[in-house]
Amino acid sequence: MPISNTDVRHARRVAVSWTTPAYPAAAPYHPGTAYPEYTGPLSTEPNGVYEAVRTTLRDLGLDAARFGTPDWNPIGDLVKPGARVVIKPNWVLHANEGPGGTECLYTHPSVLRPLIDYALKANPSSLVIGDAPVQVCDFDALMQQGFEDVFAYLRSTGARISVKDFRRTISVRKPDTFKVSTELKPLDQYVRVDLGVDSLLEPISADHKMFRVTMYNPDLLPENHAPGRHRYLIAKDVLEADLVINVPKLKTHMKAGVTLALKNLVGINGSKEFLPHHRKGAASRGGDNYEIFTLPKWLLENLLDWFNRRHLGNPRLYGRGVRLAYKLLWLDKIRGLPVNVEGGWHGNDTVWRMCLDLNKILLYADVHGCLHDSPRRVTLHLTDGVIAGDGEGPLRPDPVPMGAVIAAINAAAHDWAITRLMGFPPEAVPITRHAFIPDRHPLVDFSPEHVMMQPSGHPPGSYAFAPAAGWRALTQPPETRHAQT
Repeated sequence: MPISNTDVRHARRVAVSWTTPAYPAAAPYHPGTAYPEYTGPLSTEPNGVYEAVRTTLRDLGLDAARFGTPDWNPIGDLVKPGARVVIKPNWVLHANEGPGGTECLYTHPSVLRPLIDYALKANPSSLVIGDAPVQVCDFDALMQQGFEDVFAYLRSTGARISVKDFRRTISVRKPDTFKVSTELKPLDQYVRVDLGVDSLLEPISADHKMFRVTMYNPDLLPENHAPGRHRYLIAKDVLEADLVINVPKLKTHMKAGVTLALKNLVGINGSKEFLPHHRKGAASRGGDNYEIFTLPKWLLENLLDWFNRRHLGNPRLYGRGVRLAYKLLWLDKIRGLPVNVEGGWHGNDTVWRMCLDLNKILLYADVHGCLHDSPRRVTLHLTDGVIAGDGEGPLRPDPVPMGAVIAAINAAAHDWAITRLMGFPPEAVPITRHAFIPDRHPLVDFSPEHVMMQPSGHPPGSYAFAPAAGWRALTQPPETRHAQT
């Protein structure tokens, strides 16, 4: 297997570099500076993003002995020539559902450009760039926002790049209709991986019929998640890969608190009915969808179940019915009560388990779906925090002009450091805290205090991110929103 001796469980270093919090304007985002290892055309405008990605890879220590020479090859320090490489961005949605714009929504194409350049320099046998966005994402519209220009330019140079939408289910949402199309890709493009009793969902599986993911038939989840059975549907390209470069967008998240490297792996799974996001009902009644029971929330949950079971195939009835069902929440809103019914709060005890299961799979599963005792592939996690997002992420974030690019080999170390950088206590966020807990298939073999963050030109803790509404009581951010200290 053409991978290096790098063991992702031991990698404690996290590198961060800082740039002007703005993206270059013109695709395909050529660098604005001549680098010894780069032989392509240059931009007439500065490209601080390309410089920040390059600096972060340097500070991570990749191919350190040859930095500053034409032979410097940071990705080649992780895999040998002929390896299979997958780049997994955050392509969650083509348009912000709030007023924040797209720069804080998904991984910007100017961040992907240098990573693709360095990946190609490593001479892989294949390079796949792919993700599974939410089902309402218009993938073609997303690609037209600078991504296709990058891919077209690189292909014009002879580069072999495959761009893939990993979803098996998509939907088109219009004012009066909600059309869902399923099984769009054959199952032979995926691998079923069953974690069995080793799944982190196992301890909460006694009431497995309560597992839910919004806008999917609830009867499908129990087929994949029940006591002793916890199956995921992973894109085969990911499990065939020797190196996965995970490129999340730095954002807060309604369900998980933060969405960074650990959470971004939801996009390697092809069908959401394999991904429990919460459990139906109030926390006081054994669920974790919301904290306090109210009749409107209970009615809404049951109406959604009914429509998702019976009317997904009727776009007009489904669209109108779901829209009317959500109007029940006005009864809670006028009483000053929380109105989220999608597990969007700090008591969600399901979503972090599902996310960490996917991280186990990424490290330990082979292409046949079998888990091993040692990692099967190398990972590199590089987060786009140039324009980050806070508030009601991941679909309606507000922009945070941060100017950061952060990278690590180990996802748990990466997320611990960034969560602190955002101004949140990482030990209070389940997905970051539990990533360090010992396990049969551990994600890390050191404790959080051994994470080594190497900031370049800026101290940690410089930003106070506003959490999603359901996380305010837990994270207790500083009073001055987005203020530098």
